[in-house]
Amino acid sequence: MLTGSSTHLSLPMDVSNTSTISTAMSTIKEKFSRPPNVLVNCAGITRDNWFLKLTEKDFQQVFDVNLKGTFLVSQAVCKELVETKSSGSIINIGSIVGQMGNMGQSNYAATKAGVEAFTKSVAMEMATFGIRCNVILPGFIETPMTTSVPDKVKETFTRLIPLKRFGKPEEIGEVICFLASDRSSYITGTLIKVTGGLAT
Repeated sequence: MLTGSSTHLSLPMDVSNTSTISTAMSTIKEKFSRPPNVLVNCAGITRDNWFLKLTEKDFQQVFDVNLKGTFLVSQAVCKELVETKSSGSIINIGSIVGQMGNMGQSNYAATKAGVEAFTKSVAMEMATFGIRCNVILPGFIETPMTTSVPDKVKETFTRLIPLKRFGKPEEIGEVICFLASDRSSYITGTLIKVTGGLAT
């Protein structure tokens, strides 16, 4: 539970495991008497390596979290929304890497490309139920995932970004808030790039 609030709930969940997802959904419904009507699929991992050195285990782990996890949680939430005749907004976090590729990230890039295609298909199917589904494609953002990137590599990417800097997490958050709100009520099946102008 978040400190000082009775209207928020924090739960651990393995997005690649249907059992933990089901438990979390049951807990949410018990506390709030309804399913969540906004879902942000932001769980993601990397297991970077050169293509010829990439192990099957590292390839599969990234798929299990980034793509399978997005599918499992989205399906669980959408089933509840449809059953209760509730509208909702599904917001998936992709990556510009899913469009442009990146050396050492063939597994990660493939999962993020999959999230984009998945989003478009889900949007088509869920529209009749009043459930929207969109995907945000962040560029290079200042997160724990990018802190381990060598400075020389960061400098190279920064030169390619027209705004000449990495993005901030809150700049992604602003787009999430927009897609979660009624201000985006006529937007579905759409990808929004937040990349500082980085072209694909």
